[in-house]
Amino acid sequence: MLKGSCFCRSVGYEVADEFSYALNCHCSNCRRTTGAAFKPFAGIEREKLQITTGKGHILVHGEPDENDTHCAVCGSPLFSVVREGKYIHVSLGTLIDPPSIRPTAHIFVGSKAPWYDIADELPQFDEFPD
Repeated sequence: MLKGSCFCRSVGYEVADEFSYALNCHCSNCRRTTGAAFKPFAGIEREKLQITTGKGHILVHGEPDENDTHCAVCGSPLFSVVREGKYIHVSLGTLIDPPSIRPTAHIFVGSKAPWYDIADELPQFDEFPD
């Protein structure tokens, strides 16, 4: 199990190191949420992540099965609930322990920040790959 937390450590979680995929998302929503050029995330089945501390400090933007989940104290974007509530996209920057997976592509490059140049050799997709 990998440990993760928000910036202020009010919310902690554990997630299995069994991610199905990892990507770098350049969409405008991820940029605004993180304040960065892109959001590196890894996808995993929802039941494989458990909040271990600070359940009362969770802030959810959206619906139960489609949302962005943050720490209500510091605002850190912890994960997004996606794919009809079956998967979670864990913000890789909130992991304390290093995952075995690495991002394999850049997605939503069609709307990436014009001031950022992608400098690696990973595949790039204008939207979400098939």
